[in-house]
Amino acid sequence: MSGKKRRSELLVTAVKLCFSLGLFLAAQLAGADTQTFTYSGDSMNTVLAEGNQQALLKGHARVDTEDLRITADQILLFGKDFVYAQADGNVHVVDTKRGIDLQSQSLFYDRDRKISRVTGDAVMADVKNEIVVKGGFIEDRDNEKLTIVQIGVRIFKKDIVCRAEFAKYWRDKKLVELSGMPWVSRKDDVYQAARITINLDTEDISLEGNVQGTIQSETKTQPSTQPADTPAGGASTSASPGSSPAPSGSPPPGAAPAPSQPPAPPGAGKGGPSGG
Repeated sequence: MSGKKRRSELLVTAVKLCFSLGLFLAAQLAGADTQTFTYSGDSMNTVLAEGNQQALLKGHARVDTEDLRITADQILLFGKDFVYAQADGNVHVVDTKRGIDLQSQSLFYDRDRKISRVTGDAVMADVKNEIVVKGGFIEDRDNEKLTIVQIGVRIFKKDIVCRAEFAKYWRDKKLVELSGMPWVSRKDDVYQAARITINLDTEDISLEGNVQGTIQSETKTQPSTQPADTPAGGASTSASPGSSPAPSGSPPPGAAPAPSQPPAPPGAGKGGPSGG
């Protein structure tokens, strides 16, 4: 009986320790002013060795604080004081404080440095700024208010569409810097360069190196500058003194002479559109 009683006491102690570690993790992840922390899953395995604490949640894994919710197929909390979190499979992060909604296949989070790294067709929606960011790899640095995106970068905001292989997005400044064959479309206008910087608030676009662009503008129909045909029986032309009669085969009086070259299109000449 004493052996069973001893094992029972150890089990109760382990459960209390695990609960205490969970509360400690909650305070660290959510901030000093937040005390509420919950987690759940179909199953959980824990390792309580000093300096190597681990808690693995499997099946409908979920971690909640007052501002943050992480759901995934599994979530591993590890490192000293559970400083790291690794979520895998159908990862979904909702950060209500910053207005961020993130989906990917894998998430790594370092709570000391407040850095998140997501991989696998990652999609980040910045709800506050109405921006959607897609890429094969996204690193969010909360302390710097900076998001780095790599591999098949796509950024969308209203009429602006961006493509590149590398991008930096400063959320507080609403500034995007694109490199690696960047391409930007704004409505019907297209821009290409070695580096493109966009202010998503003012929609100012700066291009550097190997600049190319296509700008669509509305074409307005201009009134014709050709005179109307002279009606039959109209005014006749008068010959100048000393002029000889018109030779046989010449056009009848009042008819315009045959042009020596095609007439210029309407609006050609000074101030008209230049040929290209």
